[in-house]
Amino acid sequence: MRASRLLSLLLLLQTRGRMTAPELAEELEVSVRTVYRDVEALSSAGVPVYADRGPAGGYRLLDGYRTRLNGLTEAEASSLFLAGMPGPAAQLGLAEVAANAELKMLAALPPEPRSHAARMRERFHLDVPGWYGDGDEIPFLGEVAEAVWEQRPLRMTYRRWGPRDVERVAHPYGLVLKGGVWYMVAVAGPGGPRTYRVSRILQAELLEGRFERPGRFDLAAFWQEYATDFRERRMYNGEAVVRLTPGAEDLLRHTVGREVVDTALAAAGRPGENGDEGGGVVLRLPIESVTHARWLLLRMGDRVEVLEPAELVELMRAAIADLAALYAVRTERPPVPAEG
Repeated sequence: MRASRLLSLLLLLQTRGRMTAPELAEELEVSVRTVYRDVEALSSAGVPVYADRGPAGGYRLLDGYRTRLNGLTEAEASSLFLAGMPGPAAQLGLAEVAANAELKMLAALPPEPRSHAARMRERFHLDVPGWYGDGDEIPFLGEVAEAVWEQRPLRMTYRRWGPRDVERVAHPYGLVLKGGVWYMVAVAGPGGPRTYRVSRILQAELLEGRFERPGRFDLAAFWQEYATDFRERRMYNGEAVVRLTPGAEDLLRHTVGREVVDTALAAAGRPGENGDEGGGVVLRLPIESVTHARWLLLRMGDRVEVLEPAELVELMRAAIADLAALYAVRTERPPVPAEG
């Protein structure tokens, strides 16, 4: 355990430069006293770790000192290749660079970890986008990525949900790939960072100069907080009460989402306990809106009946009436004669 921590400390100093004892303690999830002991152990082992005094001080390695990548276990080396996503790398224009990096990584590994990593690459493949759709068209992803990397302002025309497109000058802090969709995290007006779907950028132009990116901004932490807030406060703004026929749970999970349905089923109890004589179950489902719920629940056919709210019930009735009228007209048309 300590050997792994010492290696982590060494790699932190190598990749980030000067770090204070409290910063190292936070990263390693240990006490500051433990950091002192670990630094002393590294120094005793011949690693050139130096302490700089003063307000801007901290620990650092001797300039030019580098450790060789030979401390990876077989499992660690193998897991690196699960992070390789050729699709997103190609979208960012980094396909060849990523392939070359992978080859160099393999060449640097000892024989046994190298063989495990090669087998991992041969037997596991990550395909990020879903089945039903080829993903967004993202013609300006390259410009956004360059703006993120170079810390350059980006003038963009953005298609928002409202009635008009808007023009913004954005300071992009990072890019996030979620479910095959690229999002830009940027400051583009008053307030803090916001998210923008890259496929909605209609025009993009890199501007001269550089902006200052906050040193303590953590992209992963921001996205985690944003995603949690979206799920808990903004994704579901209403509730629908439905009666589900017996055996339709898996279809509803596929239609609405497993987490939502399982939570609703747990709250509803077993079939028949809620007074449904048909053996089905009455569920309270969180919904984004009544129009979105209508679109989803129509896919269930007669396996689900909407009970509340009244607005959603009327939308379902209207949609079913329109479908009945459409197919009634079609049945009155003469059949198409067969060829030949």
